[in-house]
Amino acid sequence: MAWKSRSPLQMCRLVVVILFLPSKTTSSVLTVNGKAENYTLETQPGVYESLECTVHNHTGDEELLWYREKDRIDLKPINKINSSSVCVSSISEDDNGVSFTCKLQSDQTVSISVVLNVTYPPSLSGDNFRTAEEDSDVDLVCSVKSNPQAQMMWYKNNSALVLEKSRHRIQQTRESFQLSITKVKKSDQGTYSCIASSPLKIETMDFQLVVSDKSTPVPTEAIIAACVVVFLTLCFGLFARRERMMKLCIKKKDPDRDTAL
Repeated sequence: MAWKSRSPLQMCRLVVVILFLPSKTTSSVLTVNGKAENYTLETQPGVYESLECTVHNHTGDEELLWYREKDRIDLKPINKINSSSVCVSSISEDDNGVSFTCKLQSDQTVSISVVLNVTYPPSLSGDNFRTAEEDSDVDLVCSVKSNPQAQMMWYKNNSALVLEKSRHRIQQTRESFQLSITKVKKSDQGTYSCIASSPLKIETMDFQLVVSDKSTPVPTEAIIAACVVVFLTLCFGLFARRERMMKLCIKKKDPDRDTAL
């Protein structure tokens, strides 16, 4: 049988095709709770959630891995092959944003993730009684936890607070709502209400601000000067009477010195 000769160009094409043939293809597909793509799970504090990861289109048994964020979850051997479940119990507010990821052990690029979106109404806290002297500065800090993020407002004595640009400043983060007042006046005294509004609930916390009279500063320099004057006066008085005091001391020491024999 005669071998058919190949041209150098044909041989080169054959080598390229062989090099680029995939050594192994993964046709398996993962789903979590029937979803084939990453998704967000809406949940609430105290709820129990079950996540079931399943392999589809596999030709043999496939081992599954579960991760909470970057930490691998220990699974029983019976809960690893082709189908695997994890239970998330007693969900809390701190679980908001936590991700759970299911992966193929044989090819960890095949994975699917679930992110928890834990919704809860606003809860407020803070130091609700403050005192300040006139002309001093004061901060009212209202700490807030809420998901979704609440809309925040400040009220004073049950009316919307009228902000003075030169004296009032409001700072808001996801976890706090702060009112700063500079150069406090007597008219600033009253009840300030921190109001958090979300689709789940409206929550209010009152802050009592008491403004006291400005204290009179102690005249330190005048007191020091007066003490110096008193001290010098005493010194001069003692110096002026030194001869009389010395005579009295000598007389007391030798009372019979001038007595006739």
